[in-house]
Amino acid sequence: MAAETLRSATVSLTGMAQDPVVDRFDRSETVSIEATRYLGPVDDGRYVGLSDLRGDLDAARELLAGVDRVERYDVAGTGEHGIVYAHYRSAGLTGDLLSILYRNDIVVDWPIDHRPADEPRTQLTVVGTAVGIRRAVAALPDQVSLSVERVGRFDPDGADSLLTERQAALLDLAVREGYYEVPRGTTHRALADRLDLAPGTVSDRLQRIERRVMTAYVADRA
Repeated sequence: MAAETLRSATVSLTGMAQDPVVDRFDRSETVSIEATRYLGPVDDGRYVGLSDLRGDLDAARELLAGVDRVERYDVAGTGEHGIVYAHYRSAGLTGDLLSILYRNDIVVDWPIDHRPADEPRTQLTVVGTAVGIRRAVAALPDQVSLSVERVGRFDPDGADSLLTERQAALLDLAVREGYYEVPRGTTHRALADRLDLAPGTVSDRLQRIERRVMTAYVADRA
């Protein structure tokens, strides 16, 4: 059997408001889902997922309690940063999309980023063969629109596989503004103002970026 070249594609999806969980958080003015770290089937059509939250965590609990297909959940965190671990009776439109990917031997390079806006969009990177990716795109439901952000040969050691697009953009800005200079040329608050984010959010994201980069560096030298 001939070896197949793995491809990586980063795409943005709109139209996910058809999913009740996504829709509730997109319409909320107090809390949002920043990223889904994992969502997968367990048994009898049920799914389990882990997502990052930003905002009012009590509001997140109220939103989740109001969705019929959320079987049980646990929201943990402090301040405006938290995570939700939830069991779903079904995964709705998101589950349908994952099923399309899996049927075409496509895997998700987690996490999936969610970007609330006037037209909310979901960004994810998938890995598979060129044929599988084309078939999966062709099978998308009509209500979901797709735009391709990046496509190419999959490189497990490349920077694109180490950081999400949002993380890479923040790291690039931090370096350009002198955040890693001695003494520092900028602050969390200044970076947050540039990106229209809370200073705590910038601090949290930079810590995650630094952990991933340092862990990869040490592993590469081991």
